[in-house]
Amino acid sequence: MNVALLGCGNVGSGVVEVLASNGETIAQRAGLPIEIVGIAVRDPNKPRSLSVDRRLLTTDAAGLVRREEVDCVVECIGGLEPAYDLVMSALEQGKSVVTANKELIAKRGKDLFEAADQMEVDLLFEGSVAGGIPVVHALKESLAGNQVTEMLGILNGTTNYVLTRMSERGESLESALGEAQRLRYAEKDPTDDISGTDAAYKLAILASIAFSSRMAVEDIFKEGIEAITPADLRYAAEQGYVVKLLAIARAAEGGEIELRVHPALVPQRHPIAAVKGHYNAVFVRGNAVGEVMLYGQGAGSLPTGSAVVGDIISVARNFRSGARGRVACTCHDQRKVLDMAKIETRYYVRMGVKDRPGVLGATATVFGKHRVSIASVVQKRSAMDVAEIVWVTHLVQEANVRGALEELRGLPVVQEIGAVIRVEEEE
Repeated sequence: MNVALLGCGNVGSGVVEVLASNGETIAQRAGLPIEIVGIAVRDPNKPRSLSVDRRLLTTDAAGLVRREEVDCVVECIGGLEPAYDLVMSALEQGKSVVTANKELIAKRGKDLFEAADQMEVDLLFEGSVAGGIPVVHALKESLAGNQVTEMLGILNGTTNYVLTRMSERGESLESALGEAQRLRYAEKDPTDDISGTDAAYKLAILASIAFSSRMAVEDIFKEGIEAITPADLRYAAEQGYVVKLLAIARAAEGGEIELRVHPALVPQRHPIAAVKGHYNAVFVRGNAVGEVMLYGQGAGSLPTGSAVVGDIISVARNFRSGARGRVACTCHDQRKVLDMAKIETRYYVRMGVKDRPGVLGATATVFGKHRVSIASVVQKRSAMDVAEIVWVTHLVQEANVRGALEELRGLPVVQEIGAVIRVEEEE
């Protein structure tokens, strides 16, 4: 099977290396040899860490896709353009596509899957979510007999590494992020990671599969880790929690789906709490299988290259047997996303207040007025006439907490609402 590779950066070079290193085994498992017949790059003269036959390099990506000998197009460019046009062109020509492009699948997947279904070809995307972890295959095939009720994911290795370092070493977010960039766990511009955008793309993809309904990334509530401090991680640990940036999809009453990405306090006993460093994990609860967690490296040249090559092998097997398009898009239902204001969870609130008698009672009164029940309150420290107080609530609707916080910000005795973190724990 002849493959056209679009892009030879971090992921593309991983694909080349995996195919070269494990070529004989891959051919045996695929049932036929897999050969790269062309690689589209921006600059053929760019120095590369991986040795690539320069005769394969071309700057004409569109021309490479149109070559008659190409059976499968592997897109590792990233972003929407020109990736969308190239992938759509390949599908319309009846060529199967493998992609590792999370933004492309999250934002334009509907059109691409419709084209793949119409042409009865494969459009596979394991590498677009969680790097080397085979979670897409697990949801589409291994767990296909289940009704998924809940999915929690650590889907961004950068933020998990940063939070781990802040927790274990007491570093600031800026210091931990700088180390992540030095180790190449974070991009030069880490905005998509720190803001939760990267995780939201991945959640849109996984939730669409898990709940058989097209989930738009625009409907996902998103909050990053910018406001988290080492003190929050320390206070969380004192109460038996760790802080993770979680991607959450959960079936709600009435058929709606909770979809949210935000920092969360996770009980130390929960399996996902043990996931540290740049690793990712996806925790799934199904009505038949019970609880399952998949764990591994969520990014990187070889882990993601492994996932892409796994998809290439699936395409090759289907190509050999004439069964292309065997596992089509499963997003058939039209389920609504639950309004974030209606979601019920627990909350951790850290605030600075004037250190004087009656202040604690005044703030507690505001919480009570908005029907926010307090599970615990602790004064952590006092300096310069300002006391730092940490509140943890019982289960409460988001709208109630928003109302209470809005009123608290207007109180003269409240100096700052430092952090508001949701608590993912059943009461």
